[in-house]
Amino acid sequence: MARARIPFHQVTGVLDDAQTWREIEGWLAAAQVRATLTSARLGLMGHYYSGMLDIMTDLTLVSIVFGTHAEIVEVDELSALGADVDEASLTQRLEDFFERFDVQPDCPREELRRAARTSVALDAFVARHDLDALAYFYCGTGNTPNEDTISSIILGTSLLTARHIPVAGEYEVKNVLAMKIMDVLGTGGSFTEYYAMDFKDDLVLMGHDGPGHIAICEGKTKVRPLTVYHGKVGRGLSVEMSVKHGPVTLLSVVEDAELRFKLVVAEGECVAGEILEIGNTNSRYRFPLGVRGFVNAWNTQGPAHHCAVGVGHVAATLKKTAELMGIGFHQAC
Repeated sequence: MARARIPFHQVTGVLDDAQTWREIEGWLAAAQVRATLTSARLGLMGHYYSGMLDIMTDLTLVSIVFGTHAEIVEVDELSALGADVDEASLTQRLEDFFERFDVQPDCPREELRRAARTSVALDAFVARHDLDALAYFYCGTGNTPNEDTISSIILGTSLLTARHIPVAGEYEVKNVLAMKIMDVLGTGGSFTEYYAMDFKDDLVLMGHDGPGHIAICEGKTKVRPLTVYHGKVGRGLSVEMSVKHGPVTLLSVVEDAELRFKLVVAEGECVAGEILEIGNTNSRYRFPLGVRGFVNAWNTQGPAHHCAVGVGHVAATLKKTAELMGIGFHQAC
């Protein structure tokens, strides 16, 4: 196989050995990731965020390398679906919100109704286009229905992410792929970025506005009203949570000049402590390299400023995934 340039992988051991089966199961999980991405339909709604050159990517290359189909969808269609939501569906989704979220008492009833309407419309939208993931960003300026839709989207996209249809804000194609990979591995895959470095406690604060992965949160995800809606016009409701305390893995799908794409991975721990209560996902992470060593090691690989975080340590399986896809792999820690 080596002479024929056919890639191959080995598991060395005996069948009644736990280590052998961990290796086999790792390869099976990696194969599942590859198969899922190959047949996945990724919805793209809106446009890139001005100036965020690090997240912009070549969609043709995404399809070549991962096999993922990019379906361009319109926010206008989502707004039209929202206008047709009936009262019974609206009432049921409001009940869902109070069951799945910790809705704060200062959330206006009308904002909850707006979020419920858009959430129901999102479900119909995703079903209509048979989407397995969605990346979006849209300001909504100058168009009232679209402004209403985009400023009420976070609760619905959080519910979708929890049911294995990851949604990434800021039109982050590479990161929604990372989120999907982590989701297939059963670790979650929540959208995140770096907020700050705490040199006193030697940890990194990470989180993001927009959809949160409520299935991997510590406790129950809070819903808070925002007087200024992050990155968009108007105001609306947002989610606030911390990832479950314990072992975590960060994953970034990185564009690479030589290898086209590579997976950059870090294993660490989500720890308890104060977080910013600003209606975003927020967590405190500690890494074996310390805050300085980790940030340097991570940034050296040239990732975009977003990544996906999942619970548990799965770097070994992600390495196998990269090998099956024929792309690069680097573990920062």
